Amino acid sequence: MSKAFNRFEFDDKMIEAIEEIGFTHPTMVQERVIPKVFKGANVVAQSATGSGKSHAFLLPLIAKIDQTLNTTQVIILAPTRELSKQLENMAKKVVEYYGDISVRSFIGGTDIKKDEERAKSRPQLVIGTPTRIKDLIDSQDLDIHDAWSIVIDEADLMVDLGFMNDVDYISNRITNDSQFLVFSATIPEPLKHFMEKYIGNTETIVIDSPTNKASIHYSLVPVKGASKFEKTLQLVTTISPYIGLIFANSRERADELFVYLKENKVNVGLFHGGLKPRERSQEIKKIENLEYHWVVASDLAARGLDFDGASHVINYDIPKQIEFFTHRSGRVGRGAYTGVAITLYEPSEENLIDELEKKGYVFNHEDIRGGELKEIKDRTMRGNRQSRSKTNTSQNYKVRAPKKVKPGYKKKMKYQKEELERQERRRYAKAKSRNEKKRKQRDNK
Repeated sequence: MSKAFNRFEFDDKMIEAIEEIGFTHPTMVQERVIPKVFKGANVVAQSATGSGKSHAFLLPLIAKIDQTLNTTQVIILAPTRELSKQLENMAKKVVEYYGDISVRSFIGGTDIKKDEERAKSRPQLVIGTPTRIKDLIDSQDLDIHDAWSIVIDEADLMVDLGFMNDVDYISNRITNDSQFLVFSATIPEPLKHFMEKYIGNTETIVIDSPTNKASIHYSLVPVKGASKFEKTLQLVTTISPYIGLIFANSRERADELFVYLKENKVNVGLFHGGLKPRERSQEIKKIENLEYHWVVASDLAARGLDFDGASHVINYDIPKQIEFFTHRSGRVGRGAYTGVAITLYEPSEENLIDELEKKGYVFNHEDIRGGELKEIKDRTMRGNRQSRSKTNTSQNYKVRAPKKVKPGYKKKMKYQKEELERQERRRYAKAKSRNEKKRKQRDNK
């Protein structure tokens, strides 16, 4: 066990809990956030999925809870029921080493009467969705006036799902000097207004995790003659995942793909926000019990679920925002695991791939050959060769002849054609060199 966590203000119980979790070194976000939480400072952090941000706030907050006080001291707000339960499970694993810290989660879709009874016991650590916690405050069953820290997790998703009014309501009912910890992949405008109101001028901690994670194999698969349906079916019947997630850009597209795969005898589940609470809970249990090989999902699953050991991700649709690509890919290659993130693309989507590559993603160009994914020609190299083959002959280099013939014009035209050929050869050589460099970088990884 590395002693890397000893430099923080953790007691022996927390160090023991950290050892049991399996951490050896703090992640980048943990390095920067844990000391600030201990100091009671406000924190705004931009950090991607899989960066270790949940434990960045859970570990120091649990360590600071006063076990002698029977009051709610910490509130953690999460945008989805699944993320709330996930955070509750993480917290309970840690508090096992303390014994006297009470943790309760309150989420929508459950019996509110039972929640009202549980809230009256004044749990020291409260985790839940904003609307259910607001309802418990309104019914006066949950008293949060003594809370000294509040966490808004996945804050940009809070904005997208319309929860910021409830978050604002809850934030208004804690003490004026409470600590605010905001974690978000992006900082949309409504979130900026919230931070100005409650936090003021707090520096945003931006964690630039390596975009192209070494533990993830990024595969780029073209869709040409076959439809996306057919290409996805080829992939899922070729690959044997531990757990595989297939992401679509909307519930409707996820539903259509699910039905198609189901009709073609694929062992597949479905998970998105359009399912009823009970259906979502049932699906999660089935996924965790490995009853499915594949799960078709919306981006809710990219932000609110953590399936231990997920091995493959397929981007059926390329997300419109780079952050969602990062979140989706981040479902695999976590901790000691490796993973594969496959992205399907059509010729009309070349510009989206270009944008991802500009952000730092390095793809392996692959397709299904002989029942397995195999390397194919780089799409940019194919384009360069086609361009060169069309233009790298003298008859294709057209130089406009002057209307009035002057002495020596034939010589000038010949020179211009030769110069164009030289320029094209130089462009081709540079493109080839760039692609070779990319290939070597991928091979070294």
